[in-house]
Amino acid sequence: MNAGEVTVKHSITFMLDGQAHTPQPLPPDTTLLNYLREHLYRKGTKEGCAEGDCGACTVVVADLQHGRLRYRALNACIQLLATLDGKALFTVESLQHGKQLHPVQQAMVDCHASQCGFCTPGFVMSLFALYQNQPNASRLQISQALSGNLCRCTGYRPILDAGERMYEYAHAFPNDDLAETALITTLTQWAQQPHSLLLEHDGKRFCAPTSLDELATLLERYPDATLLAGATDVGLWITKQHRDLLTLISLNNVAGLDQITTHAGWLEIAAAVSLEAAFQAIVAHYPPLRELHERFASLPIRNAGTLGGNIANGSPIGDSMPALLVLGARIRLRKGDATRELPLEAFYLAYQQQDLAAGEFVEAVRIPLPNAVTGLLRCYKISKRFEQDISAVCAAFHIQLDA
Repeated sequence: MNAGEVTVKHSITFMLDGQAHTPQPLPPDTTLLNYLREHLYRKGTKEGCAEGDCGACTVVVADLQHGRLRYRALNACIQLLATLDGKALFTVESLQHGKQLHPVQQAMVDCHASQCGFCTPGFVMSLFALYQNQPNASRLQISQALSGNLCRCTGYRPILDAGERMYEYAHAFPNDDLAETALITTLTQWAQQPHSLLLEHDGKRFCAPTSLDELATLLERYPDATLLAGATDVGLWITKQHRDLLTLISLNNVAGLDQITTHAGWLEIAAAVSLEAAFQAIVAHYPPLRELHERFASLPIRNAGTLGGNIANGSPIGDSMPALLVLGARIRLRKGDATRELPLEAFYLAYQQQDLAAGEFVEAVRIPLPNAVTGLLRCYKISKRFEQDISAVCAAFHIQLDA
């Protein structure tokens, strides 16, 4: 392969329990939960809601970020299997080493943090992601890490206690498949062999391009294709609405679409940046939006979903829009080689109707950086639950005073 040349792969490979794993050919819209339970017979990952709301299906996916492993708790029920290519997967079965429990599991036992047990694997995996990412965590941070997990019988106090106690145990098996050095080496080797992905099965296809030019070409070839990044909305089309999605195009591997930059007074967030990363960048410049960040969906949803997808879908439950509108955000659209930019408010024409031509996609959202006359910014969300709930009302206000 010549330098810069990208090959096309027709299968996916990811790390599972220290081994490279390549699934057999399956429909491109197969969810990770379905694959784990029906093909690998890993029954620890449960289906509770099939819409990313209860957390019983939580798994952890690790990938490379700046040369280090990033562990993310994700909802397997709406995550597509095909999106795992080049990553590492951990299920609740991955944690135990022989008869030795992982510190997270041992803490759950010692704190009596499980009753019926249906939700327990999901809680364990959310805590495992926190354990791997952060050497210590406050009770508030533990609560935030568990924002996507519901328990119907035990109560949350002993689970939070377990989150605090898990740091008291020595890591019992530092040299097994969870060892980060070996995993980093493997994922780095894979990352150095870039490839586009094309999966085809029973008349359906999944495409994962690696460049904006390739993405634009695919959209011109398949103008009716469904774009996805985190699949937090598309996943429900599959699990709840049973839509027949013939062509799926993933943005996850497109170079440049995961970037956050500042230039000439603007904060630019590319289309495939996760909601979690996007909100962190926005709140750094606009602290009054911190509560909106904390209340927006849950951590697993924000880990997977993207701000670009939230904008492009135009769903009435997209809580980011009021804040972005009052800040004067703009979006950049692309079709082929042509790009255009417009105010976010002009993008929405009517209920679930956007100024988006066939084959055109959202490339980035641009938010003006605060200045000396930024004024007063407030955002309010009313919902039955603090997080992981649809707004009854979400309102944003940005007031500039003349004197």
